[in-house]
Amino acid sequence: LALSQMFFFFCLQAGFTHGEDGIQSVPRGRLFGIINLNDTMNMYFFVLAVFIIGLLIIWRFINSPFGMILKSIRENEQRAISLGYSVSRYKLGAFVMSAALTGLAGGVKALVFQFATLTDVQWQMSGEVILMTLLGGIGTLTGPVFGAGLVVTLQNYLATSDFPVTIITGVVFMVCVLLFRRGLVGEFFASKIGRKLGFRTDS
Repeated sequence: LALSQMFFFFCLQAGFTHGEDGIQSVPRGRLFGIINLNDTMNMYFFVLAVFIIGLLIIWRFINSPFGMILKSIRENEQRAISLGYSVSRYKLGAFVMSAALTGLAGGVKALVFQFATLTDVQWQMSGEVILMTLLGGIGTLTGPVFGAGLVVTLQNYLATSDFPVTIITGVVFMVCVLLFRRGLVGEFFASKIGRKLGFRTDS
C-alpha cells in the first residue's frame, strides 16, 4: 500500500502525467506501420490478439518447470527450500512476469480509451484485480477472466443506475466468499460435472 501510494503521488506531481487531468488523446497509430488502429474493428482484433497471447504466455509458464516449482512453493515452501530451490528468486520471477503482463494490459487500456488517469494507479485498482481473481477462482486460468468480465459488467450496468457500484460489488464478493470458496469457476471445476469434463483446479 505504501509503495502504491508513493507511485500515485509521483504520478500526481509528475509533469508528463498532467496530474489530475491525466494523459489524454493517446494516439493509436498504425500497428507495424500497416494496420490502422484507429479503425474500430482493427482495434478490437488487436486487443483480442493481445489477450490470447497473454493467456498463452500464462499457460506456458504454468506448464513449464518454472511453473511446477512455483506450485511446489505454494504447496510447501519449506520443502521447496530443502530441495535446494531459491524460493525468493522464483517468487521474484513470478512478480516480474505479473508486472510485465499488468503493464501490457495498462498500455492496451490506454490505447483503447485513448487516455490514462490517476484512477489507473490508485491502490483500489490492485484490490479490484484481487477481487476479480477471487470471484472467478484462484488456481484456475479462466477464473480471473470470468471474474473480470463479471466485475466490469456489474460496473458498466450499475453506472447508469442509482445503485452504489462499490456496495453491490462488495455484496457479490461476500456471497461468493461465503458460498463459493473456490470462486465461481473453481467451484464448477471441482463439481461432479467439472471432474467428468476433465477440468482441474491445481493450475
